Amino acid sequence: MAETTYLLGANAAGKSNLLDVFRFLRDISKAQGGGLQKAIADRGGISKLRCLHARSAPEVSIELEIEAGDNNWNYTIAFKPEGKGAQRIIISKEEVRKNGKVIISRPDDGDKKDQTRLTQTHLEQIQANEEFREIAEFFGETTYLHLVPQLLKFGDRIGGHVLEDDPFGQGFLERIARATARSRDSRLTKIGKALQAAVPQFEELAFEKDAVNGRPHLKARYKHHRPNAGWQREDQFSDGTLRLLGLLWSLLDGNSLLLLEEPELSLNDAIVSQIPLMLEKIQRASKRKRQTIITTHSVALLSNPGIDANGVLLIESGANGSTVRKLGDEESKSIADGFSVAEVALPVTRPKTAEQLGFW
Repeated sequence: MAETTYLLGANAAGKSNLLDVFRFLRDISKAQGGGLQKAIADRGGISKLRCLHARSAPEVSIELEIEAGDNNWNYTIAFKPEGKGAQRIIISKEEVRKNGKVIISRPDDGDKKDQTRLTQTHLEQIQANEEFREIAEFFGETTYLHLVPQLLKFGDRIGGHVLEDDPFGQGFLERIARATARSRDSRLTKIGKALQAAVPQFEELAFEKDAVNGRPHLKARYKHHRPNAGWQREDQFSDGTLRLLGLLWSLLDGNSLLLLEEPELSLNDAIVSQIPLMLEKIQRASKRKRQTIITTHSVALLSNPGIDANGVLLIESGANGSTVRKLGDEESKSIADGFSVAEVALPVTRPKTAEQLGFW
């Protein structure tokens, strides 16, 4: 995959499901509160994970190839119910290869003697993943963002347990709070400069904790006729401001795989069109490159001439499920000749019966 990958497809083609493959592996690998059984249960059980087009027994299989420096890793995991109608899920295959050499191959002799061992992956076990902990940490550090502004604004009213890695906004302020003061201030300064260009009257962004309950807050200052007035907290920010803020923070926060779900939502097209350049600028400024996967339907975003055609993937629905492909030679040539990704690729993802929506 390219450094930045744009994932395109019609509604319900499987874009979010593809991102969830990486989230699923992250949930298995998390140091706290992770594991295979919980990752499956959190998604409603194996029946919710298997393809709707599948005709055979409900086995789910994932295989990935990872390039890390001079090493090439392959990780395969497959799992299924222990028996017909069984609630317990067991691993039918787990394999790790490093530069073509098999390091782990399961089920092994120990698994055959004690099948309960097959309820856990070696990926989630510190004592078992020493030889390939590099990829366990890679999966475990994956970041997913699909910020819902209302959850960030009204999280304290909604209630419930707030997770720091919550991708939808309720735990976003906690993520900012746990950064060191130096890193937090540096990032907020950079984000503030971007917001000055995107948000009318915006002047300054700051972090504070509530003196009564210790809850973290962001506050922004806007131009006002009184010098000390014009401050607003996050519950008064516009939805677009919050989503842009969340996007920029996530780009600056870490070096792990970053999954962005439709970052164009709530944003003005003029801002959306600059997202590829924001990604490129932050990548250039970083000492380590960060791989990013973005799902989008946005004409404005995909009209940016800086998008590499090699980083575009199309998901296409078929009778037996969805398939993923890179752009073909003719499509890539059209982009090289000056057409945008929006002009070349988006028409392929357009539902053929869309015109009928106005007549139903």
